[in-house]
Amino acid sequence: MSSTSPGHGQSGTVTSGRIEAALVEWRLTSQTAHALLAIDPNEAPPSMGVMADQIYCNAPNLTFIAKQLETRGYVSRMKDPDEKRSNVLRLTSAGEHARAAVVQATLAVTPFADCDDDDLRDLALLFTRVNARL
Repeated sequence: MSSTSPGHGQSGTVTSGRIEAALVEWRLTSQTAHALLAIDPNEAPPSMGVMADQIYCNAPNLTFIAKQLETRGYVSRMKDPDEKRSNVLRLTSAGEHARAAVVQATLAVTPFADCDDDDLRDLALLFTRVNARL
């Protein structure tokens, strides 16, 4: 499918449009939501470099996004305990709530929401096979 064909990239666009109300409620853009979702509250806070790689952006762009999240009280930037020249992004309590709300909104409207467990297992297997070829 070419990049100009109607189906290219529509799934992400459709889902983003469906969660717009949650993004507005939590004062997030799709970019700040993407960054917020990339921070796993059950893992160690990611460094700015790791975050930039995860959300496919350059350092200045991530700094801009991090400042927006920080202004909203969703993250705090702290020195990386292992690498003092680097910062990490830590979710605040408000950030964990916002993240959870966006996750729930996304899960409720994802094109895969109506798939049964067998279909989801098949899909996961397919994604695993395709990913192994990359």
